[in-house]
Amino acid sequence: KQRAYLRSLASKIDSVFQVGKNGVTPEVVKSVDEALEKRELVKGTALNNCLLDINDIAEMISERTQSETVQIIGKKIVFFRQSKKNPAIDISKYGK
Repeated sequence: KQRAYLRSLASKIDSVFQVGKNGVTPEVVKSVDEALEKRELVKGTALNNCLLDINDIAEMISERTQSETVQIIGKKIVFFRQSKKNPAIDISKYGK
């Protein structure tokens, strides 16, 4: 139920990062990490020239930012991580 709720929220947001031919660089990880702290729910895109598999990209970013991969659709990835300073998205009411 939590994942379904996050997916519904993610459908309304735009991509905030892109992974290109250089793959998952420290800059990409840093920008995703900062966006997660600010927004909690972020969407990104793997460009056509990216040589990595979308699942590998999701796993790397999720691991390096301590976030959860909410969904992968085509070349789009959605991540969620509760903000440490100002949590805005309450998923506790949706169970597990």
